[in-house]
Amino acid sequence: MVKQERAARTRETLIRSAAEVFDRDGFSTASLTAISSRAGVSNGALHFHFASKAVLVDVVEEAALTRLLAVTNGALSLGASRMQALVDVTHALAEALRSDVVLRVGFALSGETSRAPRMDLRQRWRCWVEETLKQAEAEGELRRGTAVQDAVTTVVAATVGFEVLGVRDSTWHSASTVTRFWRLLLPTLVPAAGLAVIEAGGTRRPALRSG
Repeated sequence: MVKQERAARTRETLIRSAAEVFDRDGFSTASLTAISSRAGVSNGALHFHFASKAVLVDVVEEAALTRLLAVTNGALSLGASRMQALVDVTHALAEALRSDVVLRVGFALSGETSRAPRMDLRQRWRCWVEETLKQAEAEGELRRGTAVQDAVTTVVAATVGFEVLGVRDSTWHSASTVTRFWRLLLPTLVPAAGLAVIEAGGTRRPALRSG
């Protein structure tokens, strides 16, 4: 049992260290030696857990998806509106991208042209936004005549844009940036009556796994 626990800790350390090295050096130039050194283990120990760099990249991507699902799952609390849930989750995502290198690298892998992403977190995010906005429309939360696909495109383009820009400037992942975006967009999507009860600054700050 002790050996299994130690192996699990080493594996988690290697995943985080790989994400940190990918974040710092880029995927194409990151070396397994740099990753094992950052994790404080030998190259042999790294290869015991991950047969190749490609396998390690896939595992980092899987870990990032788990983190994304933690942000989006359970977003709608009892009695809350779909639009408020959407606002809250964009805030939670920005916070997680700022603090969690594994999630940040997982999103970046979706845009890596040298490989086909297995998880494609950006596409997963788009699907969640689309489903949430369709539910908001079905429940009468959107202005009459709102083009849902246009709203999806706008929200995804903005949030993924914040994700990309935040790599060099973390203010793009700040609550104030996300709040300003929603203050601008919400009046075009939500009727005045609904707008009065939606908090552009978000209503929740879920506990997120950092990594």
